[in-house]
Amino acid sequence: MSVVVGVGVIIVNEKGEILLGKRTSQHAPYWSIFGGHVDPGETFEECAIREIQEEIGITIQHPKVYGIGNNLETYREEGKHTVSVFLLAQYPGGEPKLMEPEKCGQLIWCNPNNLPEPHFEASRNAIKLWQQKQFYYDLI
Repeated sequence: MSVVVGVGVIIVNEKGEILLGKRTSQHAPYWSIFGGHVDPGETFEECAIREIQEEIGITIQHPKVYGIGNNLETYREEGKHTVSVFLLAQYPGGEPKLMEPEKCGQLIWCNPNNLPEPHFEASRNAIKLWQQKQFYYDLI
């Protein structure tokens, strides 16, 4: 088995709200920020831009890496080990749309201090690190 690298992208609007989706297939019924797996040869920033375009049809500009997460709770539950690189992007405007309804059934703008439940581990970690201005949680 190998470890998979993914990105999670916090998209923040002018009100300080973040964009979340409710998963309908893998990891359903969890709420989560958007993102996906890094392709071979791809930078984290390229992956973030591509995944956001594929998933919600908007083009983010200059996403910035701010943290990493090691998703061991999800590994224990599902047997798939993912390391997440978290990026932050400002909402560029335009109407986000569900481009992959088979993966995500609902979009909401949400106050990051009042997250909907159940919430996906990597997403919760990404939001907490961003709010606390930390790069990584030492899980030891």
